[in-house]
This record gives sequence, structure tokens and C-alpha cells, in this order.
Amino acid sequence: MTMMGMTKTTMNKLILFTTVLMAIVLTKHAFTQSAEDRFQFEPVLEKINGVSSGTAPSDAIVLFDGSNMDAWMTAETEEAAHWEIENGAMTVRPGMQTIKTRQNFGDIQLHLEWRPTDVIEGAGQSRGNSGVFLHSLFEVQVLDSWDNPTYVNGQAASVYLQYPPLVNAARRPGEWQSYDIIFEAPQYDGDGKLEVPAYLTVLHNGVLVHNHVELKGATHTPVPEYSANCVPYSRKSEQDCSGRMPISLQDHGQVVSYRNIWVREL
Repeated sequence: MTMMGMTKTTMNKLILFTTVLMAIVLTKHAFTQSAEDRFQFEPVLEKINGVSSGTAPSDAIVLFDGSNMDAWMTAETEEAAHWEIENGAMTVRPGMQTIKTRQNFGDIQLHLEWRPTDVIEGAGQSRGNSGVFLHSLFEVQVLDSWDNPTYVNGQAASVYLQYPPLVNAARRPGEWQSYDIIFEAPQYDGDGKLEVPAYLTVLHNGVLVHNHVELKGATHTPVPEYSANCVPYSRKSEQDCSGRMPISLQDHGQVVSYRNIWVREL
């Protein structure tokens, strides 16, 4: 029988049979694939040296190694930063002003170590207060939270006024502490409309305290908000905030030290 001579019913049966046969063949092939069929050889990965004895990874941008503040400037005036440098640490004292990086960043892995003074003065938010501002907009709180009650979304390692940390991993005042932060920057379309919010993962002293949390907006504004044009923390004028932005460290009027600060662009 030729194709022209087939009835419609016969033609439909032939199509169904062919479809089923192909499905059986494809399914059999899928189940007979070996692990080798899934091996991936590209791209060839860059070889780096990882963190070792406090040294930054070889592909990191070192923002402070204890020797100078060349990577930083005063946030408000953009003049040279003048925090104290001693014994490999830089220390902010009242009036030294918030600083920001000279370089702007997008998605990053950030490592820094910080230490509130061991001189106990004040309580709550008036004890060892500073902050790490991603994009100069989103604050991870720095605070002496050892036996120092305060509102939980304002204690050490909180996303200020948005999320308390999962646990309090704070050490005694005068002891060095660490933050390891994964920051995914917000994304805007060509019209300045938010497409993807910022996300944050934080480890405090090696303990996970925020797991890919969605940031509700800037933390220093009266209410959390996203805007392609904004006034970053410690600035007075509006600017384009839709792209890469600096990292800021806060002068909150108390004594806090920082050391071993590096960042990897993601």
C-alpha cells in the first residue's frame, strides 16, 4: 500500500507507532548513558592560592593589609582617609568620619576582621558601634554584642533594622572577630526599574548567620527602599546607584578597629 493509498486511521496508527518507538529508543539511550558522558572539561579553571594563615586568596583585591589606607577615602568629601593605623589595624575614633573604597564593586565575596574596644563605655547601640555598608547602602551591623542587650535587628551581624542574625556569635570586647560576606548586587533595567533585589549571605566568626536573604532596600533611609538614583550613606547629594558602588565603613562615634580586608569579584 502506498502512502497515498493509506486511510486516515492507518496513517494515525503509523504516526503513533513511530512516536512510541522513538520514545523507547531515547529512553533506552538515557538510561544507558555512563558517567563519562557527563564529564565536563571546559572552561579550564584559573588556579589560585586560597586563604592561608590569614593571607588573602591570590585573586583577591586587598583593601587593607595593615600598611596604608590607599584603597580608601572619606565618604562625604572624598578626601584621603585618616583613620589611625597601628599594629596592622586601622582604628576609627569619634570624628574621623565614615570611609569608602576608591574602587566600586558589584557582586562580591568580602572578608574583614573587626574589634570593638575593650574599654566598656555606654550600653546597647553606644558600645563598639560601626557598620559595613555594601554598595554604601546596605549595612551589616558592627557592635559589641557580648552581654550587651539591644534590639536584635540592630545587634552585631544583623542586617540593620531588617534581619537579626540566626545566632549571636559575638566574642568578648577587645577580641578580633570576622565577617565573611557574599553580596549579590541589585539589578536595574534601562529605565531605572528594579529587576532583581540584592541578596546577602553572612558568616560571623565562621558561623552562618544570614543565608541568602533578600534585602528589602537601603538600611539607612527612613524606610527600606530601592532607587536607581539615591543618596548613599554619609553622602549629601543624589547619584546614580544602578551600577557598581563602593564599600563603606562607618564612623558611629565609637572606637572600633579593622584589619585584613579583602574582596573577590564574583
